[in-house]
Amino acid sequence: MEQAGYPDDLLYHPDHDWARIDPANPDEATFGITWYAQDALGEVVFFDPPKLGTRVTKDEPYTEIESVKAVSDVIGPLSGEVVAVNDALADSPEAINEDPYGAGWLVRVRLSDPSERESLLDAAAYRASLGS
Repeated sequence: MEQAGYPDDLLYHPDHDWARIDPANPDEATFGITWYAQDALGEVVFFDPPKLGTRVTKDEPYTEIESVKAVSDVIGPLSGEVVAVNDALADSPEAINEDPYGAGWLVRVRLSDPSERESLLDAAAYRASLGS
């Protein structure tokens, strides 16, 4: 499992979700859960991906992740429409634990309000919110 870390190129939601804005295409973002979230969940055993075209609303649940401990909602860090899902997680949900910022990404979203990113935390602010 990857060591605790919070990459500087991501934006963070206080509910332990992240968004990576593609500099080449700033109207799209990749979403996932943070190292903190996957560590709190424990071993992930199932990811229930939303369907393509699903509307994600900032601050609202858009899917679930099941671990050996619990089923947890995943909160949308930004609003938009799901344009891609990480299908590899169907066979390898443990990638969420092993590489939450790489192979463990969850969905890609076409953003409906890119200005919402202003309300997210940078890595330093997110680490501070965790007390680290």
